Amino acid sequence: MLNVLIWFPCIAAVIVALLPQAIAAHRVRFISLCLSAVTLLWTLWLVSQFDLSNPTFQFRESLPWLPYLGLNYELGVDGLSLPLLGLNSLLTWIAIYSSRVDTERSRLFYSLILLISGGVAGAFLAQNLLLFFLFYEVELIPFYLLISVWGGTQQGSAATKFLLYTATSGGLILAGFLGIIWFSDTTSFTYEALLGQTLPLNIQYVLLILLLLGFGIKTPLVPLHTWLPETYVAASTPVAILLGGVLAKLGTYGIFRFCMVLFPEAWAQVSPGLATWAVVSVLYGALAAIAQKDIKRMVAYSSVGHMGYVLLAAAARTELSFVGAISQMFAHGLILALLFHLVGLIEAKAGTRDLEVLNGLMNPIRGLPLVSALLVLGGMASAGIPGLVGFIAEFLVFQGSYATFPIQTLISVVGTGLTAVYFVILLNRTCFGKLDNDLAYFPKVNWSERIPALILVTLIVVLGLQPAWLVRWSEPTTSALMAAAQELTPMPRLFTAKVLSHQSPPLLSVLEDSPST
Repeated sequence: MLNVLIWFPCIAAVIVALLPQAIAAHRVRFISLCLSAVTLLWTLWLVSQFDLSNPTFQFRESLPWLPYLGLNYELGVDGLSLPLLGLNSLLTWIAIYSSRVDTERSRLFYSLILLISGGVAGAFLAQNLLLFFLFYEVELIPFYLLISVWGGTQQGSAATKFLLYTATSGGLILAGFLGIIWFSDTTSFTYEALLGQTLPLNIQYVLLILLLLGFGIKTPLVPLHTWLPETYVAASTPVAILLGGVLAKLGTYGIFRFCMVLFPEAWAQVSPGLATWAVVSVLYGALAAIAQKDIKRMVAYSSVGHMGYVLLAAAARTELSFVGAISQMFAHGLILALLFHLVGLIEAKAGTRDLEVLNGLMNPIRGLPLVSALLVLGGMASAGIPGLVGFIAEFLVFQGSYATFPIQTLISVVGTGLTAVYFVILLNRTCFGKLDNDLAYFPKVNWSERIPALILVTLIVVLGLQPAWLVRWSEPTTSALMAAAQELTPMPRLFTAKVLSHQSPPLLSVLEDSPST
């Protein structure tokens, strides 16, 4: 079942790459879209077969590969990886649908996107550290080519910077994984075999720092984020959707799966510093976004801030914050994909992303009224307005983190207010005001161009009104992780009893009793 999510997109990539050159670009896109739809439907079927009462890995697959190196082909899925698998399949389909590549290289373009989908799925499913590393690095060259060949302004330097930073991230992670084996009593890179290993605290500190730096680059977190603005701006709309909606989640997923679980004692000791690091990322991302004049760059910096919420939740180490972090990763992927798609439409129709030039897009006759309305909704979701999925994700993060880190949590709430500030600036300058006569009568947005945005908006609203439909998949796994963390290490602050008494009702039952935000 899990092999299909990895190898079918890879086989589809080969099929698309070998299509005859006589096939038109729009037909290549249609074939790629159908192939990615198969993966999406298979993911939905996997979700329907997932056992909510089982907190462990399900649908496990194992095959000896290079046992003398400790590398085996081992797969599994749990409540942490399942939502991200669904996000990967959905955004891959949306990225292909929203692309308009009319050159002879269209076969290469779509095959690279399909290859990325398979590699990301493999990273989320891998139960062997070396296998995870291999899948983690698979997307490096495809993304480099997608940015350097089909990118916009300064795509060459942006692609090179992305390559260098991502390669450094992989090197740090590999060094951390090798260190785990060198200092432990096992020669196997199997994830479950390493869970029972207890390393000296000083060794845990060193290895944890290596992994935090590696995954922090991919997330990215301040000050490891400097590759992100230039790369997101240079990337085309479909590639930006995958960069922000999918690739960044590999970083946060690695922090939860490896950093927090494999080094529980060191994590408990450094968690106050990590919470402060999260606050810095939240505030810096928001303030940097306020200062931007380019819409796409503003959305890119907003991603830095929102990933800080995930680190705060991980540092807090409560069941509620864990669920909030997974919800935030999923919600952020949907919202960022919506914003990048809408920004791409605005640029395509208006010919610019400059806030000093755009105005009056809400004009019902000559502007882009529906695109502007959806942009308003996307900004509201990103700012955490109640009734949308961004609110429930941030609320769970703050509610779960406050008992452990009250000061850092309150400062992060200020970051949410700053998010509203820069989106109000964005919407006020682009959607409202008098439409410039020199830019009047934009080309109309076809209904086919609106479909990705409408799908994303539907999910954002539905999951915002029915949050139990989102958190129910991850609650058993987060409960198990929390129980294991409490057995191994104490909470970093003296709020443990308050946290446990606060969370005595199951989260899912609370949300089902009052599903409407």
